[in-house]
Amino acid sequence: MENSVKKTSALVVAGAFAAAAGMAGSADTASAAKEGFEKCYGISKAGQNDCAAAGGQSCAGTSTVDYDGEAWKYVKTGTCTAMETPKGKGSLEAIKAEKKG
Repeated sequence: MENSVKKTSALVVAGAFAAAAGMAGSADTASAAKEGFEKCYGISKAGQNDCAAAGGQSCAGTSTVDYDGEAWKYVKTGTCTAMETPKGKGSLEAIKAEKKG
């Protein structure tokens, strides 16, 4: 009887580790770019970004400024730098705002 309890406990622990490892892997997948799309900075209207924004915003829909150079939106691969906005073209890298002062 004691051996079956040890085996069951070992299986439970092994299952927990496997589940944790699986969740860690899915988190990496979730943060990876969508296939056929790329992150394009500086093209989204306020509140329409997919993620990242200046001034402490962290993710989707948090940008408070149109065409925020630090906020990105997914676009079809190869189209970003051809997109034009009133503030310039889209960028594959964050566009840091110039500091005034």
